[in-house]
Amino acid sequence: MSHLNPKPKDHPLIVNGILSGLYNELIECKKCPRIVGFREKIAKEKRKQYLNWNYWGKPIPGYGDINARILLVGLAPAAHGGNRTARVFTGDKSADFLIDSLYAAGLTNQPHSTSLDDGLIMNDIFMTPILKCVPPQDKPKAEELNNCSNYFQTELKFLKNVKIILALGKIGFDGCLKYFQTKYDIKKKDFPFGHNVNYHMPDKKILWGCYHPSPRNVNTGRMNKDMMLNVLNRIKKKL
Repeated sequence: MSHLNPKPKDHPLIVNGILSGLYNELIECKKCPRIVGFREKIAKEKRKQYLNWNYWGKPIPGYGDINARILLVGLAPAAHGGNRTARVFTGDKSADFLIDSLYAAGLTNQPHSTSLDDGLIMNDIFMTPILKCVPPQDKPKAEELNNCSNYFQTELKFLKNVKIILALGKIGFDGCLKYFQTKYDIKKKDFPFGHNVNYHMPDKKILWGCYHPSPRNVNTGRMNKDMMLNVLNRIKKKL
């Protein structure tokens, strides 16, 4: 396979396994016209350094160890990251920071995530975005998040070994809370988002908050590798 031309058959979780039915449905989703138009526009116009890529330009499946105890949840694919490469946290600055940190914590086999065929293996961790497509200006509307929520809820039904959900950023964290609110009578105000804070949920899962490793947060010093590793190592000890 050529990493410059990602295709559905190149996704192991689309072709095989318990998530294949869900993800084959997901990649055909066009529920949100604003987002569909944006993701496809980006895929056609491209960024200068990626002109030789055939952008994915579709919703992004999750990726990793389906038997994982850790579920890592981001907001959405990056316009020229996952929307290009077809894999969440792959090919952008946030991915560079995150995968390097996961590798340092012993949760991946390599410190980089650049394409579907780069050999990345996740160890006891699965990653997925709460919103499966890139939204304009990285700002999804409430209706769009709601349209996408069923995919996340279904993922969790299949990821039966998850003990800890690590949510990167407040929108991802709130999306996880919404999942729990569909199952239990809980109030959002009782679970305020914060960095390296965690809550025991009614089903005994732990919801863990963490600042998003976005370039803005990293460049301003709000987030750094030591902070990320502290979160990951605390999670590993908890397990």
